[in-house]
Amino acid sequence: MTGGEGMKREDTRQIILDKALELFSARGYDSVSVGEIAEAVGIKAPSLYNHFPSKRAIFDGIVEATAAQYEADTDRLQLHVQNVAQDIPAFTEITEETLFERVRQIFLYSLHNESISRFRRMMTIEQFRSPELAESYSRRYVDRVLAYHAGIFRALIAAGEIRESDPDTLSMLYVAPVLTLIGVCDRQPEREDECLEKLRRHVSLFFRMVHDGGRQGGECR
Repeated sequence: MTGGEGMKREDTRQIILDKALELFSARGYDSVSVGEIAEAVGIKAPSLYNHFPSKRAIFDGIVEATAAQYEADTDRLQLHVQNVAQDIPAFTEITEETLFERVRQIFLYSLHNESISRFRRMMTIEQFRSPELAESYSRRYVDRVLAYHAGIFRALIAAGEIRESDPDTLSMLYVAPVLTLIGVCDRQPEREDECLEKLRRHVSLFFRMVHDGGRQGGECR
């Protein structure tokens, strides 16, 4: 196979994933056929099977591709949300304003990146139809996020950066309002400005709570 043929095959594979995600997020996995995906791509169904052996393989490919995209994009934006040990310095002596800007960027990225937004809508639909998918969604996009932030809070408590408390509970208190506001914007995009203001107030309240009433001059002591 030549380099050009290899590139074309990879391009077609990505187009299949993109079109399938668009259809799944609008109508649900069960309501979309392989033939409809192939039609959206502009190929025949037998040709699609040269790239994916089944519709479930397409779905699994979307999950893996979206996870890889999320990690690459957040690294590029320097919004690392994967590695606790790597990210501790970013949270050490952080100001309230810097923390809000960090949360604001990941919030807006989650809302406005088309693939990430479509993936979230797709999984919101499918988690109620398949226990397996529900478990996968919870593990990847709830449990991992909570565990990451619990790890950050655990390290900050040990370093004396924030007040002593249960890091797992702190993680839930910190993350749950953010996920709630993303959900509101998914359903009612016109409320984005309102949700950003609520997000700012949430970060401010949380910041002051974990720092025993706030820092002198906005810095941790």
